[in-house]
Amino acid sequence: MATTQVAVKQVMNVGAICGSLRKGSYNRGLLRAAKQICAESKEFEGMKIDYIDISPLPMINTDLEVDGKYPPVVEAFRHKILQTDALLFASPEYNYSIAAPLKNAIDWASRSPNVWADKPAAIVSAGGGFGGGRSQYHLRQIGVFLDLHFINKPEFFLQAFQPPAKFDREGNLIDEDAKVRLKQVLLALQTFTLRLKGKC
Repeated sequence: MATTQVAVKQVMNVGAICGSLRKGSYNRGLLRAAKQICAESKEFEGMKIDYIDISPLPMINTDLEVDGKYPPVVEAFRHKILQTDALLFASPEYNYSIAAPLKNAIDWASRSPNVWADKPAAIVSAGGGFGGGRSQYHLRQIGVFLDLHFINKPEFFLQAFQPPAKFDREGNLIDEDAKVRLKQVLLALQTFTLRLKGKC
């Protein structure tokens, strides 16, 4: 009797984190666009992007750690990071660096055990003249200690405030060239993640 083999669809869970808490944030708009691209493109079959909200996290304070445990909201955040196969950061630039909410989230998840360790990751940014580039370079530096593995190419910086408009009034990405470049970042992250897992 012949047997049929059913191919198991490989699932890749990508956690998306935005350094801005503003609802109309252009950086959050980049993550929405990435999620849409992933859902609509055949190249990303099995790859899923889920937004991880960092706004509920308290400011880091080790006095909140009791008997080796973290506050429930922190534990929930750390668990979400653990469940990801890869990470996609949208990092605005504040004073030549990353935004405070993102640094706070990074610090909470780096507490022992460091749940960022050995995760593949990519960064995208929307901002002013440099498109958020300085924040990305600082985040890469932080990633060395965290043992995060960022893709090197392609880089994605978007000058959000120069015409023509890159986003609509709700903060949704409308620039087609930016969408193409964003897709290239996602493809690179997908390939890199599979390589680190020994599956390509």
